[in-house]
Amino acid sequence: MVYSQVVETTRIAKATRAGGPRDRLMCAAKELTYRDGMQVGVDAILTAADVARRSLYQHFGGKDGLVAEMLKEEGERMEQIYADALAAGGDDPRERLRALFAFLEKLPDAPGYRGCRFVNADLTLADPGHPAHDVVRAHKQRRREMLEAELRAAGHPDPVTAGIQLELLIDGAAVNAALRPEERHTVAAGLLAQIVIDQGS
Repeated sequence: MVYSQVVETTRIAKATRAGGPRDRLMCAAKELTYRDGMQVGVDAILTAADVARRSLYQHFGGKDGLVAEMLKEEGERMEQIYADALAAGGDDPRERLRALFAFLEKLPDAPGYRGCRFVNADLTLADPGHPAHDVVRAHKQRRREMLEAELRAAGHPDPVTAGIQLELLIDGAAVNAALRPEERHTVAAGLLAQIVIDQGS
């Protein structure tokens, strides 16, 4: 572990000490799996959370359970963020979708941005039976339903297909923004989203 990682792990540990073992494990897993990838070791999570190994098994049954529960909690948080971004657009469903993409456009500017946590997890967890896969799919389905509801309210002629198109723009922009942030893929996605949204006009 390089010096910068030691410093960051120490920072995470300090930030999580106020909570109980379960909360500290969740916080450490959230930060480390996003920063270092889903392959981050159990020992690194335990060190950052400053908890004993038995706490991991007592609360989650192991790393797989921790990862699945962390993604479930993060999915709920992101769905609320999406709802708030839509609400910023007011009552018109087209404006609500535009407001969502305007919000997404700024995400890659956040320090340490590494794309979509859920896409990253689904692609890197090799075991098809890992419980995280179902959590990711459920989150993506709920997000799709949010998009379809706005498109349907806007009178779009094919809200299902348009929802898939918007989802492709969101996920594709997130992946590419992490790989090549200087190319501003989220801005391009927003412009393409306008074409999809306006098909219902």
